Amino acid sequence: MSDFVRHRISRDALGDKAEELFQSGFRLALVAAHDDGGALRVVYLLLAARPDRRVEIECVLPPGDPVLPSLAYMSFPAGRFEREMADLYGIRPAGHPRPRRLVRHAHWPEDWHPMRRDAGPAPRFESAGSFPFVTVEGTGVYEIPVGPVHAGLIESGHFRFSVVGETVLRLKARLWFVHRGLEKLFEGRPATTGVTLAERVSGDTSAGHALAHALAVEDALGLTLPDEAHRLRAVVLELERLYNHAADLGALANDVGFALANSHALRIRESLLRLNATVTGHRLLRGAIHPGGVELRRLPDPATLREIAADLAEVADLTLRNSVVYDRFAGTSVLSGDDARALGCLGYPARASGLRTDARVEHPTTSLPVIEVGATDGDVLARYTVRRDEFAASVGLACELVESHSGPIEYRIQRDYRPEASSGVGIVEGWRGTIVHRVEVDAGGNFTRAKIVDPSWFNWPALPVAMSDTIVPDFPLTNKSFNLSYAGNDL
Repeated sequence: MSDFVRHRISRDALGDKAEELFQSGFRLALVAAHDDGGALRVVYLLLAARPDRRVEIECVLPPGDPVLPSLAYMSFPAGRFEREMADLYGIRPAGHPRPRRLVRHAHWPEDWHPMRRDAGPAPRFESAGSFPFVTVEGTGVYEIPVGPVHAGLIESGHFRFSVVGETVLRLKARLWFVHRGLEKLFEGRPATTGVTLAERVSGDTSAGHALAHALAVEDALGLTLPDEAHRLRAVVLELERLYNHAADLGALANDVGFALANSHALRIRESLLRLNATVTGHRLLRGAIHPGGVELRRLPDPATLREIAADLAEVADLTLRNSVVYDRFAGTSVLSGDDARALGCLGYPARASGLRTDARVEHPTTSLPVIEVGATDGDVLARYTVRRDEFAASVGLACELVESHSGPIEYRIQRDYRPEASSGVGIVEGWRGTIVHRVEVDAGGNFTRAKIVDPSWFNWPALPVAMSDTIVPDFPLTNKSFNLSYAGNDL
């Protein structure tokens, strides 16, 4: 059981309370603004682990004076959440060091805040104009703009390199070209019918977002599932981790010209996708997890999983024994532990830089025999080896869960619940890192707010930091070593 505390405080007391929690080891996991009609409200969710502790701070603001003191001076992620609120809700962060737009591009009207109740339909958007990138000047310095439209299937994002020779002096990433207004789409839906939206936050993380959403809804509605159901859900989550890690281990090899390893990794990924389909009926694991239940068609065969793990280990060994590949991975795009901690990084980028972070252990729904893996060098090689080791550990965990399971492989809560105005939080260790969903439900059982934080939100700022003093040709390799979600960030 988690220790969950809520505080409603004035905006004048916000800074002191937040500083107290940060100094006590809490991290900022989520900031959600709300338009309640008569007032604006902001909820800060802070988490600490080992043991699981959760604190919410709530501030109510008058619509005529939507100003909050900025927490950016004590938390880098807070500053980005504040810029998001300024764009979507018009809540101004007083004292923010760089309060320029984050979500809204230049062609968005200045006074239109789409998450406000009185926003109305989208007005006419004007020409985009220019984005104020910081210009790096000096002898021999030039700029390389990349995107937002890319070749292949990559989603939209703009990268501006300031370069001297081949060395990157500064990289600026500009996102939110695929902003879909996803959180707004939850509003007014019955609380038990939003999982199909959650599965599409980021398509390669369908199970992770479905589970975080389901846990949040169950928390809000007071629904409790048996331990066996949570363990079945954990199996689905590990299957998602496996096929994504397999694909990226191959893609990293491919980015340095070792196509053979990529071919084998894609073969392994296809085997895992077919296994997903037999277990859940969907290659991307959709439809298996929903509020109040989990439904599998069959359990994965542990012998098959172990064979796949041995196959993947051989491919990884073949990759790292190639001296050219190893040389390109080692020492490339280092993210130091101090930088990863200051930026609030999560998942394998954080673990590769020496941070301990895994929601399966820190915020568990059930006791799992999780083997925590990590590295300290923070380079491409560390991010590769962490994911290689996570693949093996994930297979071991999935096999343990399957072999210890007895009973049905479908659970659905049958009892009715009595809706009342409430909120709930779901925390899950997706394959990229910790996912957090927070929902609010009205007395009729409908969503009034859904706030979603994919780990990519925290990890995108780390990519330019890691690229500092790296050569331009290593950008595709570095980018793949992080493999961040555009859709999961942009929402």
